[in-house]
Amino acid sequence: MAASFLGRRIALTRRSFLKIPKRHGYIVLLPEIGEESSEKNPLLKDDNLPEFNTITIEKCIAAIGKQTVDFEEKMKSLEKIESTKDLDIFNDWLHPIEDAYLPLETTWGIAKTLYFGNQSLMPTKCYVNIHERATRAIASKFGSVPLFRACKEVLDNKDLKLTHSQRRVLMKYVLEGTLNGLQLQDKELDKYSSDLSYIMSKIKEYKAKYESSTAVYSMIVQNKEIVEDFPEDYLKSIAVNPRQPYMGPWMITLKPYILQPFMEYCPDRNLREAIWNADVIRCSNYQERSVQASVTLEELRGRRTEQAQRLGFKNYAEMSMETKMAGSLENLHNTLETLRQTALPVQKQEIANLTEFAKARDFNDTLRVWDVAFWGRKQLRSMYNSDENKWRAYFPLPTVLSGLFNHIETLFNVKIVESKKADIWHKDVWFFDLFDLNGSSAAPIANFYLDPYARGTQKFLKEQHSGWVSTIKSKSKIGNSTPLIALIFNFPPPVGDKPSLLSFKDVQVLFQKFGHALQHLLTTIEYSDIAGLSFVEWDAVFICDFFMENWLYEPFMLQKISEHYETEEPLPAEAIESIKRTRSHLAGYKLCKELYLSHLDLELHSSGTFWVPMMKRLWPKYFVLPLEKRDTHVCNFEAIWSGNWAAAYFSKVWSRMIAADLYTAFQEVKSDESQQKELGARFRNTFLSLGGSYPAAEVFRKFRGRDPSPQALLDNLGLTRATKETTK
Repeated sequence: MAASFLGRRIALTRRSFLKIPKRHGYIVLLPEIGEESSEKNPLLKDDNLPEFNTITIEKCIAAIGKQTVDFEEKMKSLEKIESTKDLDIFNDWLHPIEDAYLPLETTWGIAKTLYFGNQSLMPTKCYVNIHERATRAIASKFGSVPLFRACKEVLDNKDLKLTHSQRRVLMKYVLEGTLNGLQLQDKELDKYSSDLSYIMSKIKEYKAKYESSTAVYSMIVQNKEIVEDFPEDYLKSIAVNPRQPYMGPWMITLKPYILQPFMEYCPDRNLREAIWNADVIRCSNYQERSVQASVTLEELRGRRTEQAQRLGFKNYAEMSMETKMAGSLENLHNTLETLRQTALPVQKQEIANLTEFAKARDFNDTLRVWDVAFWGRKQLRSMYNSDENKWRAYFPLPTVLSGLFNHIETLFNVKIVESKKADIWHKDVWFFDLFDLNGSSAAPIANFYLDPYARGTQKFLKEQHSGWVSTIKSKSKIGNSTPLIALIFNFPPPVGDKPSLLSFKDVQVLFQKFGHALQHLLTTIEYSDIAGLSFVEWDAVFICDFFMENWLYEPFMLQKISEHYETEEPLPAEAIESIKRTRSHLAGYKLCKELYLSHLDLELHSSGTFWVPMMKRLWPKYFVLPLEKRDTHVCNFEAIWSGNWAAAYFSKVWSRMIAADLYTAFQEVKSDESQQKELGARFRNTFLSLGGSYPAAEVFRKFRGRDPSPQALLDNLGLTRATKETTK
């Protein structure tokens, strides 16, 4: 441990209800942070942290305008280099590009942070303009034919001595350039560019239809009996007058954070069916012509296929595998099928049990898809005494954070210390330094903001339980830049002396997002192009999220992060046991749903078959309940049509599978503290450190010593055990 670390105890002291329980910690005397580049970013203070106290929309727009022009001019000037014979590809091209990119990334990151965290400072329309301008400028980085050819030439030259990281950076430029069609000849490149433009126009067309179709629907509920079991937070979100959540009326819309809880809590089956129906027919031919999207998505599918075939791939799904850990469609389909073969029989038993449970409570009809969420919640509570509202009292945010920070510190040998040196965009935002206890430097290796509380419409909200990790700065040796991110959540705010009390789903989101953040904060790679989550395969991006979440089902972890906010009593043993068992509730049904959507997405992007017969053929392979006649969910599958996950929807299932396998290594040595620390160090030195400097499959092998297996996920979800029980 460095001599400059002085032992003392750390507490957050902003207000009494914000205090994190005391933990052994350290303080550090910090040197001033030097300039990161020759020209200062106008949105940064002298210490190179964002000047959030004075940032305005106008400043962000002006900064992004100048920086994007500067970046594009830099790219043009580099392309004018006539001879590449004596070119030093890194010093002459890639280092100047990185130096020009970093200020642009920071301004973009600041705008994104405000968009997620304070929409009064960064409204959606303004952010979208900044986002599109930044995206367009950065596209020039991987759209330069001279740079692509130079990188390919250097990479192919076996006589040149390059570091592993340098080779990986060049591989990124070559792969991105290849997928942008840069190896094509003039006319073919023009056709390919036309494909890309057409695809973008169709994505915009679909997005407009989807948003219109979503916005046009609402249902007004007047009957107080309907909402009597609804949680208070949810009532506030749907009440026409949020100040009187119990008075009514209440408006139900198709926004996910409204729709999902309604399906769980609404006792009126006819209302559930009505909302379900409105949801699944969005953008379909059941709606008015202006929002029908079937033709649009078929045009999009067709042009994506042409795009892939111009590059020599059979179809778009095959092309997608170039940026995925899964590697090939054959390997991916085999893995998904292995999971399905175990999950489907379990689902059959789950639906039979759920039907029996509902009938014992005077349900006298056939179970339909709009019944599963409602009866599932009731069954969960009955089977495991699962009461989210009762558990909340044991998860005050300060206690959860203290336990989470302690676990991160112990596992990865770091220290997290609150600092008051940074400007913040709201009084509830905290700022933290992250110190490396392995190193000798007194300076933090990374920093992060934490904005935990919901603030009505001021914050971006998509799903009921959601969080955001916004990158403001990447690690870069070239720009002398250390990682800086913002973690933004929508947890219940404190009231008086009562702290923020989290549901268990909130705690899951918190652990997931910190897992995501650690991969950015603890990277040791010197080039921003491959540091943190840059150049990590899409289906490996969420591995650390699910890895961290897995710890939540360990009794010691639940004890560490819980304490009744008034009595300080520990979480009861029966509650711990209930939480452990809730993960397996309807696990077969839920996994089959994700597998179905993954398979549907892959087939939509590898087959020319019209989507209606495709959907009808695939549905019974994954579901016990029949496909409803009016169910046209392909038309509102927004994630693959305008959400960047085309032929990649499987990514979260894959990440969850890999995370389960990695976590199993820790379970195998759970009773040995020294081995746990050794594994923690290895996990940090692989998944948290290496970023995109190695393929994810290779990083996995460095940690596990073998290739991944789907069995760990089946065990993790309790499906292996459930299969054995159903076959007895």
